[in-house]
Amino acid sequence: MPPRAHPQGRRDARVAAAAVLAAPVLAAPVLVVAVLVAAAAGALSAQAADPAAAVARGAYLFDAAGCLGCHTDEKNKGARLAGGRALVTPFGTFYTPNITPDRATGIGGWSDGDFVRALREGLRPDGQPLYPAFPYTSYSGMTDQDMLDLKAYLFAQPAVAKPNRSHDLALPFAWRLPLLGWQWLYFEPGPLVNQPSRSPAWNRGRYLVEALGHCGECHTPRGWFGDLERSRAFAGNPALPGGDKAPNLGSDPKRGLGNWSDSDLLALLEFGLTPEGDIVGGSMAEVVRNTTGKLTVDDRKAIVAYLRSLPPVR
Repeated sequence: MPPRAHPQGRRDARVAAAAVLAAPVLAAPVLVVAVLVAAAAGALSAQAADPAAAVARGAYLFDAAGCLGCHTDEKNKGARLAGGRALVTPFGTFYTPNITPDRATGIGGWSDGDFVRALREGLRPDGQPLYPAFPYTSYSGMTDQDMLDLKAYLFAQPAVAKPNRSHDLALPFAWRLPLLGWQWLYFEPGPLVNQPSRSPAWNRGRYLVEALGHCGECHTPRGWFGDLERSRAFAGNPALPGGDKAPNLGSDPKRGLGNWSDSDLLALLEFGLTPEGDIVGGSMAEVVRNTTGKLTVDDRKAIVAYLRSLPPVR
């Protein structure tokens, strides 16, 4: 499966071509900004025309993106979407933020541009980089319209006044400035582009798996610096936050899903049932409960169509 981005190639290209292309491309950012502004304006007009429809679409996207599980501290009976859930990683413990529309402690003061930039570019409203514990590296593949509809839904939820808890990270990981270098090396922002040679179901499945559902964030192993090893995309990850494990999603018959039927995969996504009759546990049980079990039948079938195309990888 070809990855969406090639950070290493981008870095090499920048170094090799900087001197030659510096002057000619000065106008390019202006053109790009103009196109993005026009696209965002169109999305805003559509949203403003029918805010109730935007909230309804956003509710479905909210489930597909798995926002509830991370941003609600269910273990300690925390308020819905008020954050505080602990994510224990090799770099320290991250505490998820309050994403209710409370203006003082949540995201109620965020503009549409702030929200889109956080998901697309991994930047806070003040311009500081976000930690990739928040999977903007996948959410960046979402369309502008989906981002704005998701925001419409979040802003329609009850505001909860709960201050965010500071992350418990050792140096140098507690410093945000080095994250800019991390993003330059390992993150390529931008929406996913459909592949015309593939079916609509495959493209929809890819969007759900790679962008909205951010499945690769758990099912892809990571390097020393927390970067996704895209050459082994979906090969599984033995070291998830909290000590959980994510299995191989490739088509290898022994280590992956090669021996699973379409019905097996659909039963897993809807009910959490494995071919052996077991019920999935751990983080996948949460995913089924909050995300895949709430998708439409067509979307679950699209996910299966995309998973079927993943190459065998160990």
